[in-house]
Amino acid sequence: MAVKQANSVSPEGPEVQVDSHGIDISFPGKSTRLLPVGTTAQEALRGEGKSKPTDIFAVKVDGIPKDLDTELKQNVTLEPIEFSSADGKEIYWHSSAHIMAQAVKEIFPSANLTIGPPIEEGFYYDFAFERPFTPEDLEKIQQRVCDIIKADLPIQRLEMSKDEAIRFFQKRGELYKVEILKQIEDQEVSLYRQGDFVDLCRGPHVGSTGKVRALKLLSSAGAYWRGDERNPMLQRIYGISFPTQSELDDHLARLEEIKRRDHRKLGKDLDLFSIQDEIGPGLILWHPKGALIRLLIENFWREQHLKHGYELVYSPHVARLDLWRTSGHVDYYQDNMFAPMTVEASEYQLKPMNCPFHIMVYKSHLRSYRELPIRYGELGTVYRYERSGVLHGLMRVRGFTQDDAHIFCRPDQIESEVRQVLHFTIFVLRRFGFSEFELYLSTRPPKAVGAQEKWDQATQALAAALKGGGFSYKVDPGEGVFYGPKIDLKIKDALGRAWQCSTIQIDFNNPERFGLTYIGDDGKAHQPIMIHRALLGSIERFFGILIEHFAGAFPTWLAPVQVKVLPITDQQVPYGRQVVEQFRTAGFRAEIDLRNEKVGLKIREAEKAKVPFMLVVGEREKEGEMVSVRKRGGTNLGALKIHEVLDLIRSDMPVEELTSSSLEE
Repeated sequence: MAVKQANSVSPEGPEVQVDSHGIDISFPGKSTRLLPVGTTAQEALRGEGKSKPTDIFAVKVDGIPKDLDTELKQNVTLEPIEFSSADGKEIYWHSSAHIMAQAVKEIFPSANLTIGPPIEEGFYYDFAFERPFTPEDLEKIQQRVCDIIKADLPIQRLEMSKDEAIRFFQKRGELYKVEILKQIEDQEVSLYRQGDFVDLCRGPHVGSTGKVRALKLLSSAGAYWRGDERNPMLQRIYGISFPTQSELDDHLARLEEIKRRDHRKLGKDLDLFSIQDEIGPGLILWHPKGALIRLLIENFWREQHLKHGYELVYSPHVARLDLWRTSGHVDYYQDNMFAPMTVEASEYQLKPMNCPFHIMVYKSHLRSYRELPIRYGELGTVYRYERSGVLHGLMRVRGFTQDDAHIFCRPDQIESEVRQVLHFTIFVLRRFGFSEFELYLSTRPPKAVGAQEKWDQATQALAAALKGGGFSYKVDPGEGVFYGPKIDLKIKDALGRAWQCSTIQIDFNNPERFGLTYIGDDGKAHQPIMIHRALLGSIERFFGILIEHFAGAFPTWLAPVQVKVLPITDQQVPYGRQVVEQFRTAGFRAEIDLRNEKVGLKIREAEKAKVPFMLVVGEREKEGEMVSVRKRGGTNLGALKIHEVLDLIRSDMPVEELTSSSLEE
């Protein structure tokens, strides 16, 4: 094998003339050192900054992540990479995936390597193996991982031609690596070696296996090669790693909490929803309690939209396929659409979006500039083809209801409309218990429609709305939709996880495609701007997020049962029924437990059902026309009069909604 160890990597760009005595190395904080040509990045970083040498395991050379043993040939800027940074985690977890893959290959030599990337939290590696990995297999792999870490094997970068790499992996029987190599355009590729293990990889990596100090295998699952169910099934192993055992322990405890909050488990325990094979994957059945919570969410949504100047519309679930050709979805979104159906010699399509219907409502009349903005809102159910491998409870489904709205406005109204939507969005999300938000401005993607001038105009309007509203945000280059730039808002749940629900998208493409116009004050026809926006996103997904955010213990205003009356004996049942009626008359959702069981059991089961208020009634309470109040979580408030309990529950409900004007203030 003709390879060279790549200790020297020149930064991209033209060669820089270097002083014969050395090269200038710049560091964060603007300090500069003169060092000999060929100094490694690791040597150059010694004595610079506040980081301990053991905390640094990679480096940015002129902004590009590189290995620490990279030799420096010209003037550059160096920045240390630590685990705390996004680049640091990606490199650390990528190196961890290689360690795990080495362990698998040593225990199961017949397993073929495919890919092993870092992910948002941790890493995985996919193997072509004849059977699924068992828990016993994972234990063996975990032990071998520990041995590899203890061995502290140097991780070395190797470079060779693509043809040499193909022959190398063919000789090892790694056919998936050969397939990957044949699709790489570069004629020179890099590999990484640790001990006898060699993998195709761009890098960079940590300097040795001992740098990964705490690694844990989490689970295994099946996965199709390249995510396509037509391809062979692979065996995937997930893992996580950290620089210290305490960080790993904290993360594992967090994973246990995530498992406890899993919306699929709680949805079953609380009898909220189900997904059944007889109906089909990714299609949700809402059970009575879940349907009631959904109704409360939707009622709040409708009430607030009417208050904020929206008009509600309804649209059909199917339409002629030509509608989706006009909108551009057939060209840009077809992979996510179900196959068309033929009715009376015409092709019809299950709707993946609500947008074209709202466009046709707008188009049904001649519009004046005085009417704009026009805001249409709909809780519209859409259908999208998601591959079975990515379906996940309520979070990824094939049929869902989107809290959709479209605003048709003049170009000069974009900024104010977007700013109002931002304030409205945050108000709505706060009502559901979210208080931390991250905003992103996504710009033109590589595959897009429309003139650059219009993209610039729309992007500038979004940025102005963010700045004018006092919102801090990050730019997400190239992540806009094909028809225009957008703002995405992410919420953080009780565990600090970020979820993208809300989106505001500028569209100048569909108004042009559908020939939308309004008559301006000059008496001429002009093209309106269309703003797509969703506050909650998918109702199904948002409901799943709520379940996990509250761990199933919904706030009182959303709880399907707010009050549970618990008679101690049958003698108190008539009085208990009276109590229930008083609460129902006052507008609360109350039930009575009529079972012939001990009151302790009734309390435990009401707690398990996450009921906010439990009212125990015995003979003493009956005689005093009172109830003994227990709050969810075990707080005992003692005996209270009914009107006192009513006031207590009312105090646990949200205050009157704010108006748009007060929101912006």
